Amino acid sequence: MFAAGWVCVGVGIVGIILPGLPGTVFLILAAWLFSRSSPRFESWLLSHPRLGPSVVAWRQNGAVPRWAQFVATGSMAASFGGMALIGVALPVLGLVGVIFVAVSAYLLTRPTA
Repeated sequence: MFAAGWVCVGVGIVGIILPGLPGTVFLILAAWLFSRSSPRFESWLLSHPRLGPSVVAWRQNGAVPRWAQFVATGSMAASFGGMALIGVALPVLGLVGVIFVAVSAYLLTRPTA
């Protein structure tokens, strides 16, 4: 779990830099993994000035920053549009569409940080 936590921290940092990659999700997962393998690194992550605030907000009240809600929803819409343009099979497109709508609805109904 400890090594997986560091992998998630790395992916989370990349996600903060690259648009379309959900960095916060990986940081939340890293904190969870560290809580089971290294309380020291869990504390480090939660108190980190750049990485910690979104994880703490999630833990306290399930909050997601408004900008993250819109970026995630917009990325899913763009991905769906791209899949439709390249001709992905209709059943696959339908399944992905249902998943994207469900995830977007969940995200947009979370409190904002």
